[in-house]
Amino acid sequence: MLNPVIQVEGLRCSYGDFEAVRGIDFEVARGELFGLLGTNGAGKTTTMEAVEGLRAASGGTVRVLGSDPFTDRRTIRPRVGIMLQDSGFPGELTVAEMVGFWRSTSSRTSDAAEAVEVLDLAHRRDVRIKQLSGGERRRLDLLLATLGRPEVLFLDEPTTGLDPESRLRVWEVVRGLLDEGTTIVLTTHYLEEAESLAHRIAIMSEGRIAVAGRVADVLARQPARIAFHVPAGFDVGELPMLSGDVVHEPSGRIEVRTGELQRDLGDLLDWARRDGRSLVGLRANHASLEDVFHAVRTEEKAMSR
Repeated sequence: MLNPVIQVEGLRCSYGDFEAVRGIDFEVARGELFGLLGTNGAGKTTTMEAVEGLRAASGGTVRVLGSDPFTDRRTIRPRVGIMLQDSGFPGELTVAEMVGFWRSTSSRTSDAAEAVEVLDLAHRRDVRIKQLSGGERRRLDLLLATLGRPEVLFLDEPTTGLDPESRLRVWEVVRGLLDEGTTIVLTTHYLEEAESLAHRIAIMSEGRIAVAGRVADVLARQPARIAFHVPAGFDVGELPMLSGDVVHEPSGRIEVRTGELQRDLGDLLDWARRDGRSLVGLRANHASLEDVFHAVRTEEKAMSR
C-alpha cells in the first residue's frame, strides 16, 4: 500500500504477563474504512487504544499520519477524531454547552448547527447530557468526534444502543465522511454494519489477526448457500449435478453449500424450468461475516483443545 495513513507493524501489547496483542500488522489507506472485528478478549480494544495513542505499545511500531500516536500526540491529535465506547462527558452540561466547548478547543472549524441537525439532536440542545437516552448520548459522541472534520476518525462501537433508524442515520454520516476523504477505523459487534460500510476488515482472535482482506474476498472464503423446500418423498438424486455439497434436511429443506453460487443456481433454475418444478422458498446468499466469524471461532476452539 502506497503511503498508508495508518501503519501497524508487529504490534504487541501486554498487561503484566498477559499478552493481549501478539504481533499484528495492518495498514489503512486514505479515505478507506477499515473494520477491526473480534470477540470480547480478542485484543481489538487494546489495539484501538494503541493506534489512538491512548496507550504505549509493548513492542512493534504504530504510525498515524506519519507520526507515533503516543509520543507525538500533540502533533497528530488536532487531525484525529476519537469516539470511545464511553465518553464520560460532564452530565451537568447541556448538549449546546458541550458542543460549544468542544468546538472552541478544535483548531478546525465546522458547522456545529448542521451536525446537530444531521444527528437529530437539535430538539435536545438545552437538555443536560445526564438526561439524554443512551442512543442520544452515542449520537452526541459521534457529533463531537467529527466536529472538527478530522482526517482520521476512530469509531469504537459507534451504534451500540441505537434504534434501527438512528443506526442508519449514523451510517449515512459515516458514508458522507468517507466521500470527503476521511480515513476511518471501526470496531463493531454488528457484523452487518462492518459488511455494509467497510472496504477491508481484519478479524482478531486471541491477540492475532485470523482473517484479513477486502470484504468481498473475506466472504468468498466461506461457501455460499442455496436453500429451498421440496415435497415429501423427493429423491435428492433427481437434482442436477452440482458443484456444492447438498444437504437434505428432515423438514424437506434442501441446502446447497457451494463455492460456485452463480453456476449452481443457474443449473438449479434450468432444471426446475425443464421439469416444471417449483423451488418453494428459494433463497441464494453469499456467505455473511457471521459465517466467517463462526468459522474463526470454531477454529479457535479446536486449537484450544
